[in-house]
Amino acid sequence: MLTDFVPLLITIVIAGGIALTLLKAAELLGPSRPNLIKQKSYESGMDPIGTARDRYSVKFYLVAMVFIVFDVEVVFLYPWAVSFHEFLKAGVGAPLMGIVVFFVIILAVGLLYDIKKGGLEFD
Repeated sequence: MLTDFVPLLITIVIAGGIALTLLKAAELLGPSRPNLIKQKSYESGMDPIGTARDRYSVKFYLVAMVFIVFDVEVVFLYPWAVSFHEFLKAGVGAPLMGIVVFFVIILAVGLLYDIKKGGLEFD
């Protein structure tokens, strides 16, 4: 059974070998002219201000989590919306519509709770 994976393993080893060989060849054969300007940190064409170790606000992470929740909602709703016409033909459209409406209501209540608690407000 494991012998079925030997060609895959050989392909992975060859690809990794080629990648490492090309990287090493570029390092050895390519021009190397380092100076202070090239080694300086670069951030969107502006000089960096402060240290890179600054802490982010917890609000940033909370907004990111809310975004992920609603992004996952769309991932669940999109296939349902695409195939809803077939569900109507099969005669199960109304129960499925009720389930999806219930799902959206739960998410709307969560969003309203988040707005009420100030989770989307930045100071």
